[in-house]
Amino acid sequence: MGTENSRKRRRYGADLKAQILAECDAPGASVAKVAMAHGINANIVHGWRKQVREAGAAAVSERFVPVAIAQVAPQTVDERRIEVELRRGGVTVKLSWPMSAAMELSAWMRELLR
Repeated sequence: MGTENSRKRRRYGADLKAQILAECDAPGASVAKVAMAHGINANIVHGWRKQVREAGAAAVSERFVPVAIAQVAPQTVDERRIEVELRRGGVTVKLSWPMSAAMELSAWMRELLR
């Protein structure tokens, strides 16, 4: 029943989808802007994101990257610490962070409170 003017459904390869989804996951990224940059309707990209969420851990596990963690020297007892207590409703979280890593605490708190 289609006519000459009817649109054909576009197909997107798995590599392109993965690239676009990765761009959307970048901090501060806008799905609409990423989609527009690739000439794709944002609703299509939102649909892909929904499919990934619904696919569960199997789909998400492919996106994890192995990370090497450096060995940390044992903490000295005298080291000064930053004490933080966060309360939300009935939940309380208490942190004790080394003063020598104040910048890391700052970055962690900024991400947490986003």
